[in-house]
Amino acid sequence: MNELASQRAAITHSMARSCAVGGLQWGDEGKGKIVDLLAGGHDAVVRYNGGANAGHTVVVEGHRVALHLVPCGILHPGTLAVIGAGVVVDPEALVKELDALHSAAVDLSGLRVSTSAPVVMPYHIDEDAYRETLLAGRRAPDVYSANAEPIGTTRRGIGPAYAEKAHRASAVRMGDLVRPKLLRKKIELAVVLKNRSLAPMLDPPREYDAEALITRALEWGERLAPYLCETRSLLRAALADGRTALFEGANGALLDIDHGGHPFVTSSTTTALGIGPGTGVSTRGIGRIVGVMKAYQTRVGAGTMPTELTDGVGRRIRERGNEFGTTTGRPRRCGWLDLVAVRHGVELNDCDAIALTMLDVLSGFEELCACIAYRLDGAETTRFPLDAADLSRVEPVYETFAGFTDEITGARSFEELPRPARGYIAAIEAFVGVPVEIISVGPGRDQTIRRTVA
Repeated sequence: MNELASQRAAITHSMARSCAVGGLQWGDEGKGKIVDLLAGGHDAVVRYNGGANAGHTVVVEGHRVALHLVPCGILHPGTLAVIGAGVVVDPEALVKELDALHSAAVDLSGLRVSTSAPVVMPYHIDEDAYRETLLAGRRAPDVYSANAEPIGTTRRGIGPAYAEKAHRASAVRMGDLVRPKLLRKKIELAVVLKNRSLAPMLDPPREYDAEALITRALEWGERLAPYLCETRSLLRAALADGRTALFEGANGALLDIDHGGHPFVTSSTTTALGIGPGTGVSTRGIGRIVGVMKAYQTRVGAGTMPTELTDGVGRRIRERGNEFGTTTGRPRRCGWLDLVAVRHGVELNDCDAIALTMLDVLSGFEELCACIAYRLDGAETTRFPLDAADLSRVEPVYETFAGFTDEITGARSFEELPRPARGYIAAIEAFVGVPVEIISVGPGRDQTIRRTVA
């Protein structure tokens, strides 16, 4: 066996012991806790998509830690925490996050950032805000038009940064921050383009200063240089050496750029399908894919959510679940569980198991509801529409389940859960065809039930 074939065999063996974690809904499913829970069993935790528009909140020994770009593996000393090439990185946001983690005495020595990751520049943030404002002004309240409503972005420049990546010549990458000549070439070109297209449209109109942007970018480079490297080779070498990786997705399956409810989606591949291009490592033979879902449904931003509740029930779920965005603080829209949407996420991720979070939030309801089909154009369907115009017209078909009144935050085994809670979980498994192996009954690491399903 030659050297390349030997390395390939070793990587395949390591990938068989590796894992991926992805969200099955519209994000905010509690992936951070699940990644943190599983990270201890892996040598590297790798983020492969999204940007500072996503956030994970992890509670460690009673302390709440908010992460936006840095993978959850950073909370496990000795673990590589890799930001892959598929992530768009706002250096300003990353520096602030590193400062906060340093103040919290978190060891940052394991952090690595891909030199190929695109940079979110200030003009991307301006463009994001401009586009959202423009779309808001064109909203048509009586007629649905996907092109005349704001997407509901976080206005952090994520979409424009991904677009710049596709435009290529003017796209600044993280490695360019420590290559002054190449950085200057790219920023000068970008400024010419932005000053002719974007700058006159802003309110008030303004021009971008190439020299000021270059100076600022070089400062970022000086600060972040210790963490920059070619992460594809780093990961391949680690896998060939017998180490394992946990691939951490951001956002949720229903926000996938290609397979979500377009156009109210994010700008990256949010499922396990994005691991390969987002890291440069083939996912053939990956051991397990764990999909994370809430016991109910939430969404932030614009776009239809068929099971949304705007009454007291929805407000009660929001308050009990503290449903406010990690990154933006925006209140999340809440509603009953949408099993049609969840099964779509399960299929996209090809899940082996489910981690069910926030089950404790449903304590106290005498009845629980879950959507088991959509009614569209007079017919029932269990397919999730990939077009927001169709999704906006569906009517949810509900099944009602017995609720449970006991608080369950102290449960540590499946048998300790009330019978109705166990029945609710069984219904989820039956509908999506995947076992629920992890059940979160509170924010703490210890408030987790690990379950082996025969």
